[in-house]
Amino acid sequence: MQFNASGFSDELLMDLYTELVRPRMIEEKMLVLLRQGRISKWFSGIGQEAIAVGATMAMDSDEYIMPLHRNLGVFTARKMPFDKLFMQWQGRKEGFSKGRERSFHFGANEYHICGMISHLGPQLAIADGIALAHRLKNEQKVALAFSGDGGTSEGDFHEALNVAAVWGLPVIFLIENNGYGLSTPVNEQFVCEHLADKAKGYGMKGMTIDGNNILEVYRTISAAREYCITEQKPILIECMTFRMRGHEEASGIKYIPKELFEEWATKDPLANYEDFLEKSFILSSYKKEEIRNKIQKEIEAGLEKGFATPPIIPDIEEEVGDVYAPYAAKPVKPSGRSKTEKKLINAISDGLRNAMERHPNLVLMGQDIAEYGGAFKVTEGFVQQFGKERVRNTPLCESAIVGTALGLSIKGYKAMMEMQFSDFVTVGFNQIINNLAKIHYRWGQNADVVIRMPTGGGVGAGPFHSQSIEAWFVHTPGLKVVYPSTPEDAKGLMLAAIEDPNPVLFFEHKALYRSISGPVPDDYYTTEIGKARWVQDGDDISIITYGMGVHWAMEYAAQHTDVGITILDLRTLLPLDYESIRQCVERTGKVLLLHEATLTGGIGGELAAWIGEHCFSSLDAPVLRCAGLDTPIPFAIELEQNFMAKSRLHERVQQLLSY
Repeated sequence: MQFNASGFSDELLMDLYTELVRPRMIEEKMLVLLRQGRISKWFSGIGQEAIAVGATMAMDSDEYIMPLHRNLGVFTARKMPFDKLFMQWQGRKEGFSKGRERSFHFGANEYHICGMISHLGPQLAIADGIALAHRLKNEQKVALAFSGDGGTSEGDFHEALNVAAVWGLPVIFLIENNGYGLSTPVNEQFVCEHLADKAKGYGMKGMTIDGNNILEVYRTISAAREYCITEQKPILIECMTFRMRGHEEASGIKYIPKELFEEWATKDPLANYEDFLEKSFILSSYKKEEIRNKIQKEIEAGLEKGFATPPIIPDIEEEVGDVYAPYAAKPVKPSGRSKTEKKLINAISDGLRNAMERHPNLVLMGQDIAEYGGAFKVTEGFVQQFGKERVRNTPLCESAIVGTALGLSIKGYKAMMEMQFSDFVTVGFNQIINNLAKIHYRWGQNADVVIRMPTGGGVGAGPFHSQSIEAWFVHTPGLKVVYPSTPEDAKGLMLAAIEDPNPVLFFEHKALYRSISGPVPDDYYTTEIGKARWVQDGDDISIITYGMGVHWAMEYAAQHTDVGITILDLRTLLPLDYESIRQCVERTGKVLLLHEATLTGGIGGELAAWIGEHCFSSLDAPVLRCAGLDTPIPFAIELEQNFMAKSRLHERVQQLLSY
C-alpha cells in the first residue's frame, strides 16, 4: 500500500492516525464484551475504518453525514462521547435515542449525523434534501451519504442519484464495497466491473479508490467536496475494502473463502498506515503507546459509566408523548369577514398560496407541478409567482422525493410533496412509514413535511387511480392524517398542516375537486387538526364519516327528512377526535360508520372497536359499518357505483333504524 502524504502536515497525519485507532480499539473491546455476554449484538467495521474516518475528517464539522452499520469512525471522528455511545448500544435512556434504537440506527443534529434505518437505501435521498437546502441557502456545503455494495441494488439508490443529478445537488455518494451483502457476494449483486461505473448512467462523475488507504480516502473526499461545491453537481465514489468480521457477529464468516481473509489481512488500513508513519519518523513507539493509553482510559471510563447506568423504567406518558414533535397548535381565525364562493380545488390552491407567502422556507415538489400546474392544476401559476427553486418539478422518483423532503426538514425547511395520485404512494411507502413517521420518536428530529394525496373514486379511473388508502397510514404512529370534505376546511386544514412541524398526509377527494363549492374566507386562517365538525343534528341515528361520505350522508338526510340524522365529519383520521365521537354516540345511541374505503381493515373497524370499548352503555343497537366492497375498485361506471358504500347506505340505515 502506497501512501502519498504530499500536502499533509504532520499534525493532520497524526490526527488521522488517532481517529483511525479509536474505532479499532473500541471494536476490539466490544468483541471481548460480546464473548463475555455483557453486550448483545455488534456490527463490526474492523478493516473498513479508513473510509469512515477519512471521509468524516475531510468534511466540515457542520456538514451532514448519513452513515450505516459499519461506520463507527463517523461517530468517533465527530467527537461523540464514548460513554454516551456505549449507553446507546446498551439501550439506556441516557444514550442518543432514549433506548428506542439499536446500535447505529440513530442520529444527532448537534453532531450533524442523520440516523440510518435498516432499509439502507432511503438514507441517500435524505442527503439530496440536505444538499438542496444548501443550494437554496447559497451555502458552500455538501452532504455525504454512505451505501454498501448491496444497497446499490435498491431502487432508492437509483432514485437518489437520479434526483441529485437532475437537480445538480452537491452530494457525495460513498459506496463501501466490502465484497458481501450479508452473505451474498458482489458477483450475485451486479455484473458491472465497478459500481462507480453506474455514475455514467446519471451523467455524474464516478471513481473507484482504495478504501483501506486513509490518505487516499481523505484526499479523494476533500477533492470531491470542492468539486461538488464548485460545480454544484453530485459525485459517486466507490471505496474498495473488505469486511473482516461477519455482517454482524452472530452471522459468522464460514461463507467467506479463507484466502480472501489472508489477502485482505495484508491490506489492514490501521497496520499499514501505522507502519508508514513509523517509517516516515512521524510516529514514535512512545507516541503510539501514549495515544493508545489515552483511548484505553476513555473506553474504560465510558464502560464504567455505561454499565453503572440502570435499565430504563418505562413511562407510557413519555413514550406516547415523544411520537410527535411538540407543537401547541393555536387556530388562527380569519382577520376579516370577506368570503368568496370557491370550489374545493381552488380552496386548496389558495391555502398553498397563502402558505408560500407566509413561509419563505416552504418548498413544493411533485411531478408536473411547475409550469403545467399539476395533474389537477392545483399549483397553476405558482412557478411564475414563487420561482422554480421553490416550485419544483420532480422525476418519477416518489421515494426519493419523500426522502428529499425529510432532508429539507433537517435543515429547517418546510416541504410539501404532491403525489400525483394517492395510489402512487406505494412506491414511497417505506420513506413515509419508516423515516417520516418514526424519526422524532427515534432521535428527536421532526419531519416538517406535508404530502398531498389526490384520492378516491367516482370518476371511472380504475384500480390504480381511485383507491382509498387512508387506513394504511392511520395505523402508523407519528403521522397525521387529514381528510377535508368542504372547501372551507380544505383551505384551513391545509394551512394548519403546513404550520404543523410533524408529517401530515393530506387527502383530497378528486371527485369533490370541482363538484362542490362553498364560502371560503379570503385571508389566512387555520382549522384545528384533530377536531371533528358537526354537520347536522338529529335524534334517530348518527352517521360518523369523512370525505365523500359526508356528502353521501347529507344527500341521504335531505332525501329522508322523516329520519333525524346526526352527521359527524371527522376531518382528521389521525389523531381522532374521540370526545366528539363519544358525544355523537350518546346523542342517538345508534351509530353508522360510513366510508368509501373497503370494509376490511378500514377506519370504521377501529372506530367500532373504540365505541364498543368506551361507549357500550350508550348504545341502543350494534355499531354498523357501511363501506366499499372488499375488491379492487373497478373501472366500469356501473361496477364502480356498485363498489361504492353509497349503493348500500339506505339498506344499512334501515337496518339500524329497525333494530
